[in-house]
Amino acid sequence: MKISLLDWMIIAAYFALSLAIGLYYARRAGRSTEDFFLSDRSMPWWLAGTSMVATTFAADTPLAVTGLVATNGVAGNWLWWNMVASGILTVFFFARLWRRAEVMTDVELAELRYSGRPAAFLRGFRAIYFGLPINCIIIGWVTLAMVRVIKLSLGVNEWMATFLCLAITAVYVIISGYWGVVVTDAVQFVIAMIGCILLAIFSVERVGGMEQLLEKASVHFGSLDKAVGLWPGFDSPWLPAATFAVYLGVQWWASWYPGAEPGGGGYIAQRIFSAKDERHGLLATLWFNVAHYALRPWPWIITALCSVVLYPSLADKEEGYVRIMLDVLPAGLLGMMLSAFAAAYMSTVSSQLNWGTSYLINDFYRRFVRKDADEKHYVLASRIATAILVVIAGAVSLRLESIRETWQLMLGIGAGTGLVYILRWYWWRINAWSEISSMTAAMITSLVFWFGKSFFTQSLFGLDPASPQSGDLFFAYSLIATVAVTTAVWFAVTFMTRPEPDAKLIAFYRKVRPGGPGWKRVADKAGEIRQESLAPAFANWFLGCVLVYSSLFSIGQFILGNNMKAIVLAIAALTAGAVIWWNLGRTNWREAALSEK
Repeated sequence: MKISLLDWMIIAAYFALSLAIGLYYARRAGRSTEDFFLSDRSMPWWLAGTSMVATTFAADTPLAVTGLVATNGVAGNWLWWNMVASGILTVFFFARLWRRAEVMTDVELAELRYSGRPAAFLRGFRAIYFGLPINCIIIGWVTLAMVRVIKLSLGVNEWMATFLCLAITAVYVIISGYWGVVVTDAVQFVIAMIGCILLAIFSVERVGGMEQLLEKASVHFGSLDKAVGLWPGFDSPWLPAATFAVYLGVQWWASWYPGAEPGGGGYIAQRIFSAKDERHGLLATLWFNVAHYALRPWPWIITALCSVVLYPSLADKEEGYVRIMLDVLPAGLLGMMLSAFAAAYMSTVSSQLNWGTSYLINDFYRRFVRKDADEKHYVLASRIATAILVVIAGAVSLRLESIRETWQLMLGIGAGTGLVYILRWYWWRINAWSEISSMTAAMITSLVFWFGKSFFTQSLFGLDPASPQSGDLFFAYSLIATVAVTTAVWFAVTFMTRPEPDAKLIAFYRKVRPGGPGWKRVADKAGEIRQESLAPAFANWFLGCVLVYSSLFSIGQFILGNNMKAIVLAIAALTAGAVIWWNLGRTNWREAALSEK
């Protein structure tokens, strides 16, 4: 479909709005690095949480979901739905602790929790590792998805598309800092969601209505259950029971992944740091998980099913989302949808740029290179570092080929590190070497599997390389192996090295006040600080998972026409939410706020 003048006007209006927001917050961002990276810790929960949701909604997300649904039906989304348990764990076990730590980045926690040269090395290493290669890979794969959209819709080459994607985003990030990022995130999220919902509606109309969609999808997949069933089934060729058990029982706590880090971290932690207080930090993270997993996926899923029906023989399944957008939307709405894609892309990349720069400046440059400069110097350095990240990420994007494979590589590189990130908050014996060894072992082991995939597929895991399901099965098996190796390494290293000094542990305990038996030894020495019970957190964690999954499945059943199931699931979600709200109402937030001061 040809882009009309009206479409161009809508796209131009969107970019003008983003630039205006950036200019509005430019002066505030330039006051200090705390303003540039954390908005002076004054963010309300709804804005911080919406920014989290917008950040995880990138141009690659609907394309990736389309690929999963087109290949394996609706149940293919368990590749990321399994992360709910990790996200809710962050809400009730870690959000308050992160806010109490009062650090600028999660990497800075290393020298708050650990001591000496190992802690300093860990902080510097993580700053460079996550700030440069990992961050640029993330930006690269997100840019790769947006480049596909621009190439198909505007017909420009990939070099020009990459430049357009990154240059426009970089301008307002460099100008406005964190305030501009978060406020534009909120605007971009609304635009992106409206666009995706409208696209789903027009897609269903093009197919002939929901009944026709379900009928044709069931023919394509072989049965209605294989098309729209929420569970893969124990005999699923692409996700057998053993592999599904790995997703539900291992992946969510064992693997580091941006936006779903066990124990929080990355830009999720950054939003928690920026919240007004502990209560706002917890509510922001809860809202993020409900919106991310329950409210947002179904417009993508429905459009993906429509793409299967309309383009059954499409070689690149992920491309179906863009093609259906170009074919079914009328003038004006197409411009809005392209703006929605731009909004989704820019919200993610702007957060990644700001977050990655915070590592490079706060945790490397300021900590190890230039310790005594004023705030204006560090703000200027932050803006320069952001521009450098843009250039590197653009180069990485041009080298990537598959969104899904890059996604799996990222999960593999972090496999086995998650348990360390959880236990460092709740077990005094974890030390800096635990983290260093886990990161090193996970990276080496996963890369060995990645580059030796053709060898290990058949010789170690006994899979048929010619089978279309071998890739998914190899990923699951290699993930288990990487987790096992990494866990064995860091556990052994922990007991082969000295624990942190008691003075450091007591200082950390007094500041953060973690609960549970893992800190009893230190709590007894700290004396006056009473331990918090973890029982309410465990109850809320379970109820939070019920809330998210029941909401997700209830919305799906309602859209698919199963109203009775939808009502039962909605009641379960409302009940879980009400009990969580009651539990949170019993929390002494005033005492927590006073202790922060």
